[in-house]
Amino acid sequence: MSENPGSTRKWLFGSTVSACVIGAASLVAACGGGSSGGATGTVVPIQPGDPGNPAGTCPIPAEAMLEDVSAPTTVVGTGTADSCTPDAFIAAVAAGGIITFNCGPDAKTITLTKPAKVFNDKGPKIVIDGGGKVILSGGGTTRILYMNTCDQNQVWTTSHCDKQEFPQLTVQNLTFANANSKNETKYDGGGAIYASGGRLKVINSRFMNNVCADNGPDVGGGGIRAFEQYNKLPVYVVNSTFGGADGVGNTCSNGGGISSIDVSWTILNSLFSYNHAIGKGGNPADPNTPGGGSGGAIYNDGNTMTLSLCGTRIEYNDVKAFGSAIFFVSNDHSGDIKIDSSVITNNLGGSWYPKYPQISQHEDTPIVATNSTIE
Repeated sequence: MSENPGSTRKWLFGSTVSACVIGAASLVAACGGGSSGGATGTVVPIQPGDPGNPAGTCPIPAEAMLEDVSAPTTVVGTGTADSCTPDAFIAAVAAGGIITFNCGPDAKTITLTKPAKVFNDKGPKIVIDGGGKVILSGGGTTRILYMNTCDQNQVWTTSHCDKQEFPQLTVQNLTFANANSKNETKYDGGGAIYASGGRLKVINSRFMNNVCADNGPDVGGGGIRAFEQYNKLPVYVVNSTFGGADGVGNTCSNGGGISSIDVSWTILNSLFSYNHAIGKGGNPADPNTPGGGSGGAIYNDGNTMTLSLCGTRIEYNDVKAFGSAIFFVSNDHSGDIKIDSSVITNNLGGSWYPKYPQISQHEDTPIVATNSTIE
């Protein structure tokens, strides 16, 4: 695999293109663990803004639509900014159900000093809706939101915690900013959100300046880290932004925006830009390196899984190792990538691009690209 820091060749797809090409199995160990010393992250002022890719017009399936929050279980706040406290938010998440906010007429930043944690016996759905005015911040020190069906501290509810349908977590109309999971060692990655088991859905939300471990061959997800989604159903990301401007991108060893193992993603009308995969040495790690540095925007590893992009723009992300836009390695060679009505451009660094610039995958991974630009 030779270094390929950039390409001037443009790939325009006006009709379906199917690519089945060979792989680089030597890059594929799904062994995790990262290190970063638990350093405090930077805190960047975040203002309200519109999420998603304004040029994205792909239809949204029914199950990926906004959840109904007209009858909330808990309303955080009593109409003033001061009433929307981190403790009130953490308690609302612990109680489960539908959560909305009443923080007054202006945008409100709620800065946490510890993560809000989902209890698995609450729900079956947990919906958090910020109304487009709530910014959840980790203050440069903490992850924001945690769900794990196999964490006994959060209550085991079935004998098959890795395969259960509930709880189902939806975050919508929210901004997640300045989160930091570098001090998490057992459940690492996922700077803003760590979600394992049940299902996760993200709608109309922004992820900005969130960080996780600096190094590690498989740890990742400056914005989101996901595992064990029920029945291998996809995580939906709809009309959402990861990064969005220089200086507010998300950063981790791998997967600056999102990272997962054995998880499928359907990403619609969204924007990934200015995210960073800063680990060094790839996966498995090269000798005398800590490993990582792949998937500037998206890092997918595992077995049977699908990455589906529609109406999505991926640009100005960067890596130290592979996949400046996307790193997708299906260990059993059963995964596939679908790209429709999307743009992947100006992502920097990396090598091992067997078919398309900025996408690292086994050469026999099918990629179907329609009406898209990859340059």
